[in-house]
Amino acid sequence: MAAGPPPGHPAFTSGQNDASMRRIAAVALVASWSLFAAAMPAAHPAHGADDTHHYSYSTKAPYEPAQHPRDYQRAPRGFVPVFTENVSRHGSRTATDGADGDLALRLWERARRDGQLTSQGRDFGPDVRALLAAMAKVGYGKLSGRGAQELHGTAVRMAQRLPQLLRTIVDDGESIDVVSSGQGRAVDSGTVFTSALTQADPALKPRIGPARTDKDLLYFHKSAGGAAYRDWLAHDQRLASTLKNLTDQPATHSAARRVLARIFQPAFVQRIVDGEFSSLADDVTAAGAVYSLYSIAPAMKAESPHGRGWHLDRYLAPRDADWFGYLNDAEEFYEKGPSFAGSDITYKMADVLLDDFFKQVEAKRNGTSTLGAELRFTHAEEIIPLAALMGLPGSTRAAAPGHPYTYGDNPWRGTSVAPLAANIQWDVFRRGGTYLVRMLYNEKETSFKAGCRPIAEGSHFYDLEELERCFGRSDG
Repeated sequence: MAAGPPPGHPAFTSGQNDASMRRIAAVALVASWSLFAAAMPAAHPAHGADDTHHYSYSTKAPYEPAQHPRDYQRAPRGFVPVFTENVSRHGSRTATDGADGDLALRLWERARRDGQLTSQGRDFGPDVRALLAAMAKVGYGKLSGRGAQELHGTAVRMAQRLPQLLRTIVDDGESIDVVSSGQGRAVDSGTVFTSALTQADPALKPRIGPARTDKDLLYFHKSAGGAAYRDWLAHDQRLASTLKNLTDQPATHSAARRVLARIFQPAFVQRIVDGEFSSLADDVTAAGAVYSLYSIAPAMKAESPHGRGWHLDRYLAPRDADWFGYLNDAEEFYEKGPSFAGSDITYKMADVLLDDFFKQVEAKRNGTSTLGAELRFTHAEEIIPLAALMGLPGSTRAAAPGHPYTYGDNPWRGTSVAPLAANIQWDVFRRGGTYLVRMLYNEKETSFKAGCRPIAEGSHFYDLEELERCFGRSDG
């Protein structure tokens, strides 16, 4: 099996959390807003309508390749591509259900009857209804038009990056294996990806095998291998109290009231705060529903009127969208990512996937595989733990006791760790009996973890035997 995290990765300590530690954590949380604000970028990259505040979308950020292919390093002289493999998150999708929209609309309808909408808020209800109708037409939890575009683009760039490999697959009668979690959006992502490959080279079509499902490999958080993780997620008190303290702080309530004030008159916002609608939502839950609609809107851009976006960003000021994005990042970080120092419960189960990456390359080297490519399609619940296990950029630092996750002191960001259509790819090159591996993370050449030595300083190519040593692989 593949070894665990690199030296310097979250240290494995006792993890006991006594009352003193909880008091320290509570004090540290008071300072989280100032740390967050100081760490926020001055501006956000422009990605068109609905994408203005890309940084705040967390793991619902639409995909953008992180490097232009023209900047990739060339393989050393004499090395030719013989294999490639990936694991990709599904592309942009609809919301998994309409609950957030329904909640927001119930409050909106009550405010409308009471004459308590702002001039801007009068548009909110029709905007939400239109977005919900578009998602219902696609199907909740399904791949959206933008998601299909993301996967198609990634496949086209793979074909452009490795034309010699694809020719070899055709000429030598090798196969392309396609495997997914079995969930609809992951299956559809694989279909779009392989269709793009065959559009690039129709001769590849007979080389692509029937898509198969492997839940143990690509849905491990819900399979037998994730049983201990699921128990921890449901019952760990430290996790529950940390997330509650992060959410239930003055900065969150202030942001929530500002979000609601864009839609509702002050008197109605106060009624929400005072608990008049507690059976439906409090102020944070109501504002969180608005944020959830805002964050899913870019994924649905292709389904928007004239493809120009839904413009839900007008219902959240940038700082408030950023704050709710931070809270979502914190939840993802603790529940799926590096999490607490001293524990690997969130990412140890990803070893089955890292192990498969090595097995595929080793089989190619050992002459026991006729595959030219292994294509895997999965979910954020698998990509995020794998990134932590591998020590990929942004996923190397856990939260120390008494120091909760903040943007000020931790590089983990959902937009870069696991945006929609996030991917990890290994390209394999051979010269004689020597095999080299190059890793792309969201299509950016990326170094392997600390302690793994490339073939030369500054190179992104690693000898397979060196990676086996570095990751503690047993023979073959």
